[in-house]
Amino acid sequence: MSIPSFGLGTFRLTGQAVIESVKSALELGYRVIDTAQVYKNEADVGQAIAESGVPRSELFITTKIWVDHYAADKLIPSLRDSLQKLRTDYVDLLLIHWPAPGNGVELAEYMAALAEAKALGLTRQIGVSNFNIELTRQAIDVVGKGQIATNQIELSPYLQNTKLTAFLKEQGITVTSYMTLAYGKVLKDPVLAEIANKHKATVAQVALAWAMQQGYAVIPSSTKRENLASNLLARELRLDDEDMARIATLERNGREVSPEGLAPIWD
Repeated sequence: MSIPSFGLGTFRLTGQAVIESVKSALELGYRVIDTAQVYKNEADVGQAIAESGVPRSELFITTKIWVDHYAADKLIPSLRDSLQKLRTDYVDLLLIHWPAPGNGVELAEYMAALAEAKALGLTRQIGVSNFNIELTRQAIDVVGKGQIATNQIELSPYLQNTKLTAFLKEQGITVTSYMTLAYGKVLKDPVLAEIANKHKATVAQVALAWAMQQGYAVIPSSTKRENLASNLLARELRLDDEDMARIATLERNGREVSPEGLAPIWD
């Protein structure tokens, strides 16, 4: 199992905005696209991929099951609907979007349904998103060690999640970082700006490189072609030990996303 280290996020993008973002990204060389049922853009993403002419075999597509579809009799039908919208027979990675502890479907039920989706060939890999340590342990107990490819979590220089990331590393589960730029807040950080100047890079490149150097996957989004191109260059940026140590001091538990009823008790 492997999760590509760099991809395109599509959160909050719909219609022509997401179509153009995906098409531009694919033209620039992106091959990983992350979407979700709740983003309501899977059909747009599917259209953009189809119009791009990039072969399906070159792509890595992730989608996420929304909480309304966690029940055993709903998860796979909802995935088939997503596949139809995405114009593909399978996704490369399928995630449970939020643990949603109070929504009436037990973790064991939806994780078993997720494993069944993989057994049916509807997804190549399975994983979770926004799970804390205890819920990740429970998920492993249901599907087996080595079956969970990733836990996609909010993570940025302002929210470094060291306890959870250490646990995931110990379990061989890749961390996928979303909101790596903290809704753009880190772009104004003076420490990151100094590091960026030192490397003749952008602050966004520094934040993305920081995550990737720790072995995390990143999925930044943008509607601007120049930003999409610039973000790609983060793959070539190497931060030194001093840079990494300075960024470690920026931790402030700066969580941006924690919806009531969906989020767990964070570690």
